Amino acid sequence: MEYGFVDCHCHIAAREFEEDVEDVILRTKGAGVKTLVTVTEEVREFNRLLQLQQRFPDLVAPCFGIHPLQSGIGPEQRCVKPQDLDAALPLFYKHREQLVAVGEIGLDFTPWCAPTQQDRDDQMTVFIAQLNIAKDLDLPVNVHSRSAAKVTIETMREQGISRALLHNFAGKPSVALEAVKAGYLFSFPPAVGRNQQRDKLIKQIPLEHICLETDSPALGIDKHVRNEPSNIGLSCRYIADVKGLSPHAVQLATAQNAYRLFPKADRR
Repeated sequence: MEYGFVDCHCHIAAREFEEDVEDVILRTKGAGVKTLVTVTEEVREFNRLLQLQQRFPDLVAPCFGIHPLQSGIGPEQRCVKPQDLDAALPLFYKHREQLVAVGEIGLDFTPWCAPTQQDRDDQMTVFIAQLNIAKDLDLPVNVHSRSAAKVTIETMREQGISRALLHNFAGKPSVALEAVKAGYLFSFPPAVGRNQQRDKLIKQIPLEHICLETDSPALGIDKHVRNEPSNIGLSCRYIADVKGLSPHAVQLATAQNAYRLFPKADRR
């Protein structure tokens, strides 16, 4: 069976794509992408994502999630608060049939993002609440773990989560191997090709635990250019180079891994 690329973590419902989403989708399909596992960060994106799924039902595989950082005033971000979940909660259940995962959820303990213990506690409360929703709906989770790799993985294990994608993972290889033991998967965006810091990590994670992502519109090969799902081949080639494999072998393995983790996204 021929597999295309699966972008396991992208933000196609983001404002950055509002003006030209049809063109973006055309380029995405032209690049051989078969599935976009599309995450949200805030409740206001939920409805737009469902509309995109109706327009592109064979391509867009929706995830609902409340990110640990929320938009504040202007370009500022603030930590999530438990009440940010209030409006989202009924929507997870109302649209459970369409959802392929719960995400983007997780923890972001970057010091300037979460300066106080209260910020971290609030993030943890929201994270655990959404892990429980995922268990309730029997869905995998699509997870952000910046400056919080170890505690994110420990929390998921404590909560009995068996199916998780750790997106753009940048923790230590020893921490990653704990996640591998728990059965979790990792995805890497084109931005990993900007420097070689992640090579050791990618080398140590078995291929059957790796997926591809773009995190578009962010984390492209050029920091200042909007990233798109059509750039997924850059991630594939980079991982292939680091692991000494052919890009085709990586494409095939990562697509199989993705559909194993997100079975509801498999529309072939």
